[in-house]
Amino acid sequence: MQQSAVPELAHSHTRPIHWVATATATAVAGVVVLSSLLQPRPATAAQPGTGTGTPDDRPAATAPATTGIDFPLDCGPVDELVIHKASGDLDGDGRPETVAAVHCDAPMGTPPDGVYVLTQGPTQTHARVVATLVDPKDRTTVTSLTVTDGAVLATYLGYSSSDVPSCCPDLKDTAKWQWKDSVFVRSTPAGARSA
Repeated sequence: MQQSAVPELAHSHTRPIHWVATATATAVAGVVVLSSLLQPRPATAAQPGTGTGTPDDRPAATAPATTGIDFPLDCGPVDELVIHKASGDLDGDGRPETVAAVHCDAPMGTPPDGVYVLTQGPTQTHARVVATLVDPKDRTTVTSLTVTDGAVLATYLGYSSSDVPSCCPDLKDTAKWQWKDSVFVRSTPAGARSA
């Protein structure tokens, strides 16, 4: 038998290391093919109630809407009109409340405003009034309403006496309400002045 003039090539004899290399290459190719076939579904936003309850994965609570609310106003044949609203967490429970300044939609004059706090639990379908901060009987007209750092701030016009006509409020004031010991405590914000 005649010997080949070319030395034997290393790849012409299989050894265990060759099988390991071949198996590894085949496995990698299989993973690449499988991953291209099994793509993950597109990400979607979490639906309410699907979180595990920890603060990081709970869906953000939405502030209560002012529509469909039975405000404690007696407007007779005219509708109630929400003129200002603001939202924020007033009691520190992680769910926002809505504060609304509301009056009767009278065709003439300056109807007095009421300021109400609305809340809605996670399983409730409608919001409800839980506090009255300003009663319409106080004859005030709210000009601004905000929620800042868990406190309600309002600027309003009022009257120095019952002799002042409803058309012409002669006082301008501000008030702040903060939730303390299960009630809203009213104070005058720092730097506020009455006119």
